[in-house]
Amino acid sequence: MRPSLTRCTACDLRNGFGTRLHLVGVPAWLWFVVAAVAAVAGVALLLRERATVTSRNRERRNWAGLRGWQFTEHDQVLPTRWQAGALAYYGLGNARDVVSGTTFTADGRRRVCVFDLDQNGRVSTVIVGVELRREHRVVLELWLPSVPFQRDEMPDLLGPVGQRYAFVSDMTAARPLISENLATAADDLGGDITVVWLEDGWVLAAAPAHTNPVRLERLLRGVGEVADVLDPFDAERDPVDELPPARHDRDNPVD
Repeated sequence: MRPSLTRCTACDLRNGFGTRLHLVGVPAWLWFVVAAVAAVAGVALLLRERATVTSRNRERRNWAGLRGWQFTEHDQVLPTRWQAGALAYYGLGNARDVVSGTTFTADGRRRVCVFDLDQNGRVSTVIVGVELRREHRVVLELWLPSVPFQRDEMPDLLGPVGQRYAFVSDMTAARPLISENLATAADDLGGDITVVWLEDGWVLAAAPAHTNPVRLERLLRGVGEVADVLDPFDAERDPVDELPPARHDRDNPVD
């Protein structure tokens, strides 16, 4: 019996991988089938994701067309205008499927923008923004308490504002902005909006990835209400139905 065992061991060594597969009961061809199925499944997932992206692009484009707004597939500069809120949380990326235009709020016409925050081909969140007429020299972030919003450079905690927690860059400048109306407007945005924040003359909010235009319409109205609270219409200073120059134009006036 001992010589027989020796011969089998030598045979195993000579035949290598094929014999080991035979010993464990898995034929080599089965591994090729598994690999082929995995490859087909991967291709199917990629095609499905591509179809989803194309559908979302078409949906956003059609929505912009119905509203008479501009649509741009990519904008690398737009997200760099802000550094707080969701952009600080997720990190900078590219703006994809960008919609820009104007809309009316209770206090007049305001510029708006909507874009997907794309990072390495993945959408982290949808950003919705409404521009103010006047810029507040303070960053004010209102976070849901259920969100793990801590990051390396977090603004100072001001305290609860309605159902959200307020973080600010300047306590003294931020306190006059806090009101019951602001708390109500922020709470009315909904539990799917992780953060709404004030920065660089805009009120912005972060919605889940793949939010549809119907929800974005409602969110724009809600963010517009927050903008009206922070930047109410002043009949003495604000011409009726006239927009101020775009903020980048004010920063770089034409001679």
